[in-house]
Amino acid sequence: MKIRILSVVLAISAMLGSACHSVKKDNGAEVSEQTNMHSAYDDSTLTNRVLPVVMPYNRIIDPAGKVISFGDPNLENHSLDVKLIPESTILAVEDRYGITLIDTVKSKVIAKWTFTGDKQYNGLMSTYSGIKVLKKGDKTQIFWSASNGGNHKSFVMQAAWDGEKISIENAFPFSPVAPSPLALPNELIINNENGTDYLYVALNGNNQLVKIDLNTRKTIWTKPTGVAPYGLAIVGRHIFVTNWGGPMPTDTVRRETAGVPYGNTYVDPKTGATLLGTVQVTDINTGDMVKEIPVGLHPNVIIKSNDNRFLYVANANSDNVSVISIPDYKVVEKIPVQLTTAKNSYIGDSPNALAINDEGTTLYVANGLDNAVAVVQLGAKASTAGAGKSTIKGFIPTEAYPGGLLVDHNSLFVTNLEGEGSRISTKEFKSEVPDKVTAYNSHHEKATISVIPLPDEQKLNQYTEKVKALNLTFRQEIAQQLPRKNIAPKPMPERIGEPSVFKHVLYIIKENRTYDQVLGDLPQGKGEPSLCIYGDKVTPNQHQIARDFVLMDNYYASGKCSAEGHQWTDAAMVTDYVAKNVRAWFRSYPHVQEDALVYDSKGFIWNNAADHGKKVRIYGEASTPHYDEKLSWTEIYNQYQAGTPFKFHNTSTISRVRPMLSQNYPGSDELKITDQIRASAFIKELEGYEKQPGDELPELMVMALSTDHTQGTRPGLPKPEAMVADNDLALGRIIEALSKSRFWKNTVVFVTEDDSQAGWDHISAYRTTGYVISPYSQTQKTVSTNYNQTCVVRSIEQILGIPPMNIIDATALPMFDCFGPKASSYTYKAIPNRIPLNDMNPKLASLKGPALYFAKASLRPEFNHIDGGNDDLLNRILWYAAKGKKVYPAKLTGKPVADDDDD
Repeated sequence: MKIRILSVVLAISAMLGSACHSVKKDNGAEVSEQTNMHSAYDDSTLTNRVLPVVMPYNRIIDPAGKVISFGDPNLENHSLDVKLIPESTILAVEDRYGITLIDTVKSKVIAKWTFTGDKQYNGLMSTYSGIKVLKKGDKTQIFWSASNGGNHKSFVMQAAWDGEKISIENAFPFSPVAPSPLALPNELIINNENGTDYLYVALNGNNQLVKIDLNTRKTIWTKPTGVAPYGLAIVGRHIFVTNWGGPMPTDTVRRETAGVPYGNTYVDPKTGATLLGTVQVTDINTGDMVKEIPVGLHPNVIIKSNDNRFLYVANANSDNVSVISIPDYKVVEKIPVQLTTAKNSYIGDSPNALAINDEGTTLYVANGLDNAVAVVQLGAKASTAGAGKSTIKGFIPTEAYPGGLLVDHNSLFVTNLEGEGSRISTKEFKSEVPDKVTAYNSHHEKATISVIPLPDEQKLNQYTEKVKALNLTFRQEIAQQLPRKNIAPKPMPERIGEPSVFKHVLYIIKENRTYDQVLGDLPQGKGEPSLCIYGDKVTPNQHQIARDFVLMDNYYASGKCSAEGHQWTDAAMVTDYVAKNVRAWFRSYPHVQEDALVYDSKGFIWNNAADHGKKVRIYGEASTPHYDEKLSWTEIYNQYQAGTPFKFHNTSTISRVRPMLSQNYPGSDELKITDQIRASAFIKELEGYEKQPGDELPELMVMALSTDHTQGTRPGLPKPEAMVADNDLALGRIIEALSKSRFWKNTVVFVTEDDSQAGWDHISAYRTTGYVISPYSQTQKTVSTNYNQTCVVRSIEQILGIPPMNIIDATALPMFDCFGPKASSYTYKAIPNRIPLNDMNPKLASLKGPALYFAKASLRPEFNHIDGGNDDLLNRILWYAAKGKKVYPAKLTGKPVADDDDD
């Protein structure tokens, strides 16, 4: 085992060197662009658990300094924010499930307090940021915010630390104000005014700022803010509030607005993303607004200089920091913090945390998707001690998604939201998986914090080159190379803009399966049969497609659940809003695109295609179907079999989507609708395009096909294996129709799961099924190249001749290995389902024991929609339905817990 780990470490270390290469230039001789793009990363798996490790979105994690990990392995842990307890070497860390105290000298946890360990507060989760430490004499108090979307309760927690244990002294409650179901406190400040301590809290859900007398606990005033207030800072008699979603809309005639979803915000009509960001200036005595200052998009954290002359605002969706001068109250400088600053640089660095040194000369910026901290030397406009223009001195590598910063003397402390990703195996916690198998699930990961000595100039230069290598930035350079002349069409062009044999792309997004769950029984790939619960009997079409075309056994989802997954599949990145909400999902669970705060400033793959002159058709993605919900699954299915049209109407909150949206294909969020209706709708449209003269089939078609999610063992709905079979048959029918159409010769189909959260895999929690289907993919080969969802997006862009949207797809590897040089005349024939699609779950009256427990759990209202309920519970339901209690003892079923993925 030690030899194996060492070999993996050496291999990944080698990829750091191979990634640090410059792009080969044309010199008359033909140069293989595929060779130019290759990194040792492409030949690795995600199995390794020893640093450096690989993340499933073209990033390698090899952090500076020392990493301290913590958290219950049964949970998906995230560290959020950090403060130092005064006159000590102890860090107070806000994590998703409470607070943790870490001795930085001993590098170990010395105390923790969790919501799960307290009946009164069980179900709460810490919000985005804002932990504060107040020390008076020998008494230390710790404050932070928490909410529970299930019971709609919110608190600012006040804990005491006596040097040995943490205890809760107070909890300040906040009630939701309609239309918000959750007050959602976030950043807080404790300010002493004339000898009295006051607590200021930004209520992100209520769009309010609250002032409370800390001693009497009485509210002094409550005032409105902009949309989704996030960060706070006080200078003199003014408090400054960042509005994550911008100003409250007042002009709804000339400007477009959309939901966030606790109300509306101004949006960009091209992308649906928030249009503005602001900082609100409020008088601390009256609570009245003095001014609203425009800044960048998604302004989150705000901090002040030690001399109270400047404010710094991290604008995550603009990749810059706004510098506000005091007392002018205006932006005097915008500091770009992008890792690569080429003329045509890409978005996505995502600054989301700030810290400043005591001298006020250096600003530290946590760039979430760079997995790095930018070190900025402040200029004359941004610091009283500065000179010239603010410049980036370099970057320091961290673990995945740095989200909280603290500078103390010569040390930098970083909370890493994603740490090293989901790498905890079943050997570290109880699971239903047989003891002989090591398996992974995406909702088990440790929280981490980095302790980094501040580097000198030479070390910082070394770190900067390392960060660029870890981020595979050489591929961004390749993405911008001009197409060459007289290049013959290929299935996957080597440069963007060079011709492809394909004109049409169908992009199919399914729901929540791991590789081993579905293809673990295929001997051609690296599968674990004992983890396969939807094998060839249930999914004959997916098995045949893998055999006939290409089998990808090293393909990964980039996120851990559908709320992340649909952003990775549709946009090839996640915003700070998504990252900060992970696992808690306070405001929304955006597997359907209905929240303007979710989207990045460049939008989605359909924006990219349409902006470059491509015709786009959307089938079921980014939409919600409306129909007679009194109809049962059986009634809808019987109507389908009888040929009776199903009546529904799709809606989308994104105006750009509406004209692209098929009104013949039901939105995929509704699992009572059989996927056969969806397959038939697409096939009918395909037949319509065949009857039209010329080639009017859209160049890009994006399809959601989701019944493989299942609804557990809910009575009145098909059994899980029947719903998976329904989805499999629909996929087979769609591929058969395409392969027999006149468009087949220049069409390619990419199929992915949106995530891999609903099961186990013996290679990685992120590994899932993916298929590449075309006349040029009929290779009958196993492809073990390390591909992920962003590679699919990049491949679509490469084929359609459109540029990458952001830093992630710009560094993704096009899926060259999934195509051969010659087309095959093979046509696919759908395999009939081997399990009746209407094989229904039994009624409650016929059940007992674990079967009854799971059926009742499946009836909970939060399971009405995709990912509405607790996913760990659904995983157990599906495992029990497939394997029975012999493998999954009833003692492990547990009790229902708070809904992690609740809207």
